[in-house]
Amino acid sequence: MMEFAKRWVGAVVDWRRLVSLRYLPRYLSDWRAFHRRAGTWSVAVADSYPCLADRLPTTPFDPHYFYQGNWLARRLAEAEPRQHVDIGSSVLMVGVLSAHVPTIFVDYRPLVVQQSGLNCVAADINHLPFADRSVSSLSCLHVIEHVGLGRYGDPIDPKGARRAAEELQRVVGEGGTLYISTPIGRERVCFNAHRVFAPATILAMFSQLKLTRFSYVSDDGSLHDDVSPAQVPRIEYGCGFFEFRK
Repeated sequence: MMEFAKRWVGAVVDWRRLVSLRYLPRYLSDWRAFHRRAGTWSVAVADSYPCLADRLPTTPFDPHYFYQGNWLARRLAEAEPRQHVDIGSSVLMVGVLSAHVPTIFVDYRPLVVQQSGLNCVAADINHLPFADRSVSSLSCLHVIEHVGLGRYGDPIDPKGARRAAEELQRVVGEGGTLYISTPIGRERVCFNAHRVFAPATILAMFSQLKLTRFSYVSDDGSLHDDVSPAQVPRIEYGCGFFEFRK
């Protein structure tokens, strides 16, 4: 019940900002110390920019997004595709990938940038602008769990994730590779944020393809590389990385 309340309150209130207020006395103390030592260098109150919660012993990161970007980059470095197509993944990751392999980035909300090696296209994942079996290297990371929930302005469709899986399989060419990541664990719909799938459900959704490699991030944020989906223990909200081949 507490987690339920936090999710609903968190929709309109940023918990992190509220908690960070406890560091305000430290900020004021640092301000006074800096002001005393700055001498003639003016420290204007109007230019203050309080960052209260960044003094941490280690650098924070999102394990799902850190490891999935790292995972895909390493796979593409091995495969050396002439061109890669990505559907809706992290734009920061796509921007870096495009420096090494020509990339077509497709998103329901188009990315409006000008960058060599990167071609951005506006399209629905359920109606991709590619012919059957025409894409040799394709990725879609942390995306299919959102399809049909309306979070990003897409149409409401309870079968959206399964339709997306069908469409992704349609465009992968013979011998081509599809890289998928999605939350795994206790299967459920967390409307309207995302879905969580059992690994077996993803394998069934992509039954037209053969699983060639699998890795996952567990609840504690650690990466388990190149294992069998059958080895995934009971987890609540992990992330599975599936490499499929047609």
